[in-house]
Amino acid sequence: MNKVPCPKCGYLNRPEAVACNLCRAILRTEGKKAERIARKIEYRSSFYGEQASNRRDSFLLLGALFALLPALGAAAFLSEGFDPLAGAGGAFMVASGLGAFSWFGGSALILNMSRAKKAAHDTHPQLFNVVEEMKIASGLPMPELYVIEADAPNAFATGRDQNHSAIAVTTGLLAKLNRDELQGVIAHEFSHIRNLDIRYAMLVGVIVGATALIADAFLRGFGGSGSRRGGLPLLLVAVIFAIVAPISAKMLQMAISRSREFLADASAVELTRNPDGLASALNKITRDQAPLSVANRATQHLYIVNPLKSFDMDSKALFSTHPPTEARIRKLVAMGARSEYLD
Repeated sequence: MNKVPCPKCGYLNRPEAVACNLCRAILRTEGKKAERIARKIEYRSSFYGEQASNRRDSFLLLGALFALLPALGAAAFLSEGFDPLAGAGGAFMVASGLGAFSWFGGSALILNMSRAKKAAHDTHPQLFNVVEEMKIASGLPMPELYVIEADAPNAFATGRDQNHSAIAVTTGLLAKLNRDELQGVIAHEFSHIRNLDIRYAMLVGVIVGATALIADAFLRGFGGSGSRRGGLPLLLVAVIFAIVAPISAKMLQMAISRSREFLADASAVELTRNPDGLASALNKITRDQAPLSVANRATQHLYIVNPLKSFDMDSKALFSTHPPTEARIRKLVAMGARSEYLD
């Protein structure tokens, strides 16, 4: 089958595709179905559409938490011969506490996991100057700034909304990028804050990670008595938990839509008016071989470039938290960046 290359990112799509499977660029608009899909993508490509979508997805994620944990609690108590309503009630209280913690303390947990330290103006004046420039350009409040002691150049943003946000950068990023490149990276992170990507990413990281831990605790804690009381029902529940845990980890990797990275790149260009800065930064970050030991599966989706895996322009890119860097640079070249960053 002859595949059709996307004019924006170069990804090869099926001939009947309405939109690019990787960057969601519209490929054709003939027909009612194609027109409907194109209108939906156009709406999502606006900042207001992205904010509305992220608000909805965030509350759906919390709703799923309040539905899933009571169901698991009821199943656990039933398998042990106890009242399932008591198990559901206890799990609902756990879900309430976890939801509140994720909302108010999730970003602090992520920063602590990343070993991020509060940045000082005297120590990193250029970082503060660039962030203040992007604050003015975006019209957003000043985020808290953190620095991670690591040679690998990378950065991420986190928080629950535009008034409670933080940006963390590695010392490698500050050392290896010039001012224009740093400005492009910071503008990209401001775009995630503006679009409320940070809230959804934070909730995904905390809640899905906690669900996997609860599954593991259930297997370890209830497994010992299951042979005496639960029998086959407990065995079936244990098998389900064993399947759900790795799937949750995979869901975490794919939870942040690749289209949000493309939108943040485009928004960064709007703020800086300089597509070369971000294109050069992405090229440098991707080519750098220094490991980022503080990154893990719970936080990899937050970074501007995935610190754990990189994918080429093939089908594997659809299973990554980030689009291929080549595809992102191609879109920046279409906005005016020099093509030399594709070499």
